[in-house]
Amino acid sequence: MPLNPNKNLKKYFAIGEVAEMFGVTETLLRYWEKEFPSIQPRKSGRNVRQYTQEDIDEIRVIHNLVKVRGMKLAAAREAIAKNHGRENSTTELMERLQQIRAELVGIKKELENLV
Repeated sequence: MPLNPNKNLKKYFAIGEVAEMFGVTETLLRYWEKEFPSIQPRKSGRNVRQYTQEDIDEIRVIHNLVKVRGMKLAAAREAIAKNHGRENSTTELMERLQQIRAELVGIKKELENLV
């Protein structure tokens, strides 16, 4: 059986890792847990939060709505309740477009260096 390089082997992420992924504070993540019941990280014996990939996907949608689009928390909750599947797709599309843009900018810089 061949190794799948795209498979993420890590099951749980610490709150610091998740905060760094999104460029937010750990305090903000804890606050979002209270405001959005869909984020429910597992807690270890010492009350250390352990986020799953599903939690991170949910945080990604919330981050996109609140930080990128500038929605208020109530509006973000409403948007998630109405169109959760659509919001996930939109968030994934936006991230992919940002990756493509970064690649194109890199290619442009390389081409400018050749001239």
